Amino acid sequence: MLKLLLRYGRSVANRAPVIGLAVVLSLAALGSASAQNTGDQADIRVLVDVSGSMKTNDPNRLAVSAMDMLVALLPSGVHAGIWTFGEHVDNPLPLAPVEESWKKQALSLPPALQDYQQYTDIEAALRVAAASDGQGPRHLVLMTDGVVDLPPSRGAKPAIDVASRQRILDAISPDLVNQDTAVHAIAFSAGADAALVERLAQQSGGLAAVVDSPEELLGAFLDIIGRILPTDQLPLDGNHFTVNGSADEIVPLIFHGPDDGGKVTLIAPDGTRYSAESPPPGGSWQQDPRFDLIRVPNPQQGEWRIEGPVGEGSRIMVSGGLRLATQSLPTTLYSSFALPLQAWVEGDSDAELPENLSITARLVGDNEEAPQSITLKRSSDGRFNGVLPAPQGTGNARLVIDAKGDDFRRQRIQAVNILPAVGAVQSEDGQRVILVAEHPELDRDNTTFSSDLRGENLDVDATGRKRWQIALPEIEEHLRQPLEIEATAQLEDGEHRWKLATVWLNADEVVGIDRATAGPTLAGERFAEADQSAPPAEDSLADRFVALVNEGPRRLMDWWQAGHPGLEETIERAVNDIRVWIGVAVVLLLMVWSRWRRRRVMSRKRQEPHV
Repeated sequence: MLKLLLRYGRSVANRAPVIGLAVVLSLAALGSASAQNTGDQADIRVLVDVSGSMKTNDPNRLAVSAMDMLVALLPSGVHAGIWTFGEHVDNPLPLAPVEESWKKQALSLPPALQDYQQYTDIEAALRVAAASDGQGPRHLVLMTDGVVDLPPSRGAKPAIDVASRQRILDAISPDLVNQDTAVHAIAFSAGADAALVERLAQQSGGLAAVVDSPEELLGAFLDIIGRILPTDQLPLDGNHFTVNGSADEIVPLIFHGPDDGGKVTLIAPDGTRYSAESPPPGGSWQQDPRFDLIRVPNPQQGEWRIEGPVGEGSRIMVSGGLRLATQSLPTTLYSSFALPLQAWVEGDSDAELPENLSITARLVGDNEEAPQSITLKRSSDGRFNGVLPAPQGTGNARLVIDAKGDDFRRQRIQAVNILPAVGAVQSEDGQRVILVAEHPELDRDNTTFSSDLRGENLDVDATGRKRWQIALPEIEEHLRQPLEIEATAQLEDGEHRWKLATVWLNADEVVGIDRATAGPTLAGERFAEADQSAPPAEDSLADRFVALVNEGPRRLMDWWQAGHPGLEETIERAVNDIRVWIGVAVVLLLMVWSRWRRRRVMSRKRQEPHV
């Protein structure tokens, strides 16, 4: 009965086409290519939200598709486990080395990923999954709609939700950082608490993304796997790419829409045409409505071409011979702060580096007016160094490092999140602007501000170690006006000066918030405030029934422990209530009738043995 109540309506949800589990497991070749460039084997723990809110926020079952993709991308040898969580936390696939038996177990998980529970306890999920011992660098991959929603039996709502959310950021996240654990968070739907997943990723050194389509899902998971298991790529220029003599294997991954039409054909430099029906010798070709995955061992040197649709995010993985390496790259960059870079080319001890080697870097993002780029300078130790110009926008971006030499080309592409160094937002009462430092090195001891409103300088006062506020004068009603803020910071590497994004003041009753300007801290606080001030939603009949069943034992224990005089008063009222006696009589009559009927049926069916 409970499962019927919780699952009601699932059959009428609008489900978009998703990637089948068996098909996506063929993507393991990508993981194999990645594994060749890893040092310590990674420890990957996947947390899948199976709460009731995911039934609403993930009607296309992207969580299942995401799970399929991640299993497919994991190479043999890494350690991985899968946890599900709603009101309770389960571990259907314990942490273990990824082998064929592990992947077969993973194939049987989709039903568990759709066995929805009513509530969402992200705090418990993080605690339980992080508690298991493991090996190598630890990565938690959290897939959720990002909304903390605890059962009302634990206390008054929404206060318990707000408190749990705060513990995640103030206690659990710092503990994960101390354990050298990165949290990569993928939130489903526009209704997600995006600020929560951004803060988790920012604090722990992980990636964060909000997705609502299979295409975005594929990109987000490839970005995460590219972080955990980095691999080299060959530049894909439109529909062609060039292979040089140092490549042992290439793995083209060609994305396309299910309705793009036309099949993919791979054409070698000598004109040989390969397809799903005629794959490369010794290789493989897997087809899916949204992608083609091709493995080509010992590829011919020269220019290769692709016939057919080549969608955004398509890539050519390469392994063998020389490879491109970098220093540890941060997952979070900050607007207006430059990024020091170091990269080099390496191989076996007897490998010769290519002649005329050069390395460039560029940052490409949706909110960048023009890509930031630089040519790194070679030092005496053979490594290349430089400083990438500061990004000006915020949001998701990709850092592309490109190495080029005689008969050699490699790329390393890493996804990054760009946040404002200092977030700013107008308070809900409209009387002040609040500033919070997102950059970890900024605080009130090294950072100062100046602000200008219509030519009037406004004071900026520190209210905490990383917080400031600007008291606003009275503003004409219904007139939006720009507040310009400049910052100066004295850091170890010198003085930094930059201009914050313009804060638009609005005297209307509703004061909006721009997450790109506010940053995850202030956006999260505004989200929590809205949750705290919202009136509690009226539970449905099903919700009340489930809560009654869940709380029954606790209420019975409370009633028993109340003892005298509460117990005596309750018994006395029951004894004097005729309705209670009628109810007892009915129950007894039903029991007697049921017992008599069962015996009669049994006597009819029973037969004495015959010789």
